[in-house]
Amino acid sequence: MTSVLPAPLVPRFEHPALFYRDNRDYLASMMRFVTNGLVAGEPVMVAVPTRNLRLLRAAFGSDADEIEMHDMSIAGRNPGRIIGEVLLDFAGKHPGRRVRIVGEPIWAGRDATEYPACAHHEALINAAFEGRDATILCPYNTTELDPQVIADAKRTHPTLWTDTYRTDSEDYPGAEASADSFNVPHSAEPTDSAYMMIFPDNPDETRRFTASFALAAGLTVDHVADAVLVVDELVSNTIVHGGGFGRLAAWTDDKRVIFEVSDSGVINDRLAGRRPPKPDQPDGRGLMIVHRLERPGAHLHDARHHHDPLLLRAVRRANLLKHRRPSLDTGTRHRPVVRDPAVDTPPPTVEPLDPLLRIGRDVVGFL
Repeated sequence: MTSVLPAPLVPRFEHPALFYRDNRDYLASMMRFVTNGLVAGEPVMVAVPTRNLRLLRAAFGSDADEIEMHDMSIAGRNPGRIIGEVLLDFAGKHPGRRVRIVGEPIWAGRDATEYPACAHHEALINAAFEGRDATILCPYNTTELDPQVIADAKRTHPTLWTDTYRTDSEDYPGAEASADSFNVPHSAEPTDSAYMMIFPDNPDETRRFTASFALAAGLTVDHVADAVLVVDELVSNTIVHGGGFGRLAAWTDDKRVIFEVSDSGVINDRLAGRRPPKPDQPDGRGLMIVHRLERPGAHLHDARHHHDPLLLRAVRRANLLKHRRPSLDTGTRHRPVVRDPAVDTPPPTVEPLDPLLRIGRDVVGFL
């Protein structure tokens, strides 16, 4: 008699969008999804906004102790850190096991300026978990969310679920195409922005530039320190990986202080700064620090990153700079200048803006 050994199980990743209409619909789908995971012996995590988290805690009662739960309005305040610090962190705690996750980063009432980063995050999940044994279910309230949000969910999720049916999404173009289609730029730099050039030997001056502009914009001293920290990471990235030369610009809009770092380098990894670097990896931590800001929005566009109300952008465009020091008419290459080199003025004074939230001791300690 010849015995046949069973073929090894192949890791299978599922990333469905769950469309629900109301609390009753939501609870019915969540109870079935989570309970099936617990019965199958799968580790289960739920990361949803505060209101829905309360519903699930009440519905599961004592069984809630078997589920790792997170308030997404806190854990996902910055969408750029959800993949690394929430999803991959949970999967990493259970090596060799299939995990089941509910992740709800988009909900009615979330600031509209945060939405592009949330949609991009949803698209990037497909690449981040490729080849992993996991199901990540993402709920969408079809009654409260804008129809465009629902349409976008069909482009970021390979499968679509409701309480009564499951089907493949005809609008999903694949992991890479989906991520690229939501990799959109933020607002353009205005003509009256303040800026200075970045060189390998002037990081101290870029810090002073950042601090002076942030103070003039009305941020507190503590929050100015946060701004200097994250801008400095982007500037260091330019010096080390972006050809050594670049440009630091700063401006404000109605709600935000915006800093943009530009250089001639290119980041090819769509998940740069979202996945924790390996222990033996010498770099890759700078963009992680940028993504770990408490305020939302760490968003990648051509290696561009932004946050609100401090908006940080690392823009990498080929041929933006020619790896030489541009000549400035101000008489000194280090001095912050405005676009018109004939006018030498400090950063504009504006009304105080919403303050930055603190980065937190974990990031400071990480440095």
